[in-house]
Amino acid sequence: MTRQYPVIYEWSGKNFAGFAPDIPGCMATAKTLTKIRLALKGALESHLQWMQDDGDPIPEASSETTVDMSDDPEFPNPPGYYVVVEKVDLQLPRKRRTTARKGLSREAVLA
Repeated sequence: MTRQYPVIYEWSGKNFAGFAPDIPGCMATAKTLTKIRLALKGALESHLQWMQDDGDPIPEASSETTVDMSDDPEFPNPPGYYVVVEKVDLQLPRKRRTTARKGLSREAVLA
């Protein structure tokens, strides 16, 4: 099963950073828009799987998102800064039959 989540890609002058506002704690970076789309999709699907494996609820997808483009004197945008907002289809994790996890746990990866 898939679900469409809004995602935001920001160009900072040297690379793209991407995130989904509905899925906190997950982001990706890449040099091109094509690469950030692939990198973020993979990162988000992995993040959702970890959430399910840890017993956390899978967040619902918002139907829309808003980006604040107002100037911030403390954190000015670099020259050429722009934002792309779109929706991405993410494969939702399937419930696994688990006996014991093999390999590293999420906590071990983050440590």
